[in-house]
Amino acid sequence: MKKFIALTAILLLFSPFIPAIAGKKKHRAKAKARPKQEQRIEEIDNFDFLYINEGVNVDYSDNLMAGNVLDEAFNHIGARYSHGSAGPYVFDCSGFTSYVFGKMGISLSRSSRQQSTQGYRIDNNELQSGDLVFFTSPRSGGNVGHVGIVVDVDPITGSFDFIHASLRGVKVSNSRESYYARRYLFGRRVM
Repeated sequence: MKKFIALTAILLLFSPFIPAIAGKKKHRAKAKARPKQEQRIEEIDNFDFLYINEGVNVDYSDNLMAGNVLDEAFNHIGARYSHGSAGPYVFDCSGFTSYVFGKMGISLSRSSRQQSTQGYRIDNNELQSGDLVFFTSPRSGGNVGHVGIVVDVDPITGSFDFIHASLRGVKVSNSRESYYARRYLFGRRVM
């Protein structure tokens, strides 16, 4: 029985090579007839390189600043929510954004309604990482009542992920979630 198991194991180990050895000539003929496979190219999602020396001014300092803002924001994922709190361990929505941007040397007002007047307003198709996004809330009467920071934007659908201090703590949400989709107002750039 032990010999049978050992022989079976050896056959299974070498079974992928048996057809290749037995039909060596046929395999070579097929290989010659096949067209060469196209070389795989890694997808690049930043096309700024296409515009080098074409009069397009690309400012990478904004991208670096947005990355730093998001790094700081993600350091607080899971932090508790408490109305009126501004960190570093407990936040409300505007306390979170003012704390994160404050770490980058950008002073934001302490309320979401006041933050919605800072920087400059941008169209939805201009949203990018690091922008502020504003929403109504059940108690705001249709006015600004909530704020978050854009993490990334889907250029096809226009939806975006944003990090914010929700009632469930600091987390990432998507603008297509029904609660946020019906309450989204606009975005602003403060960097």
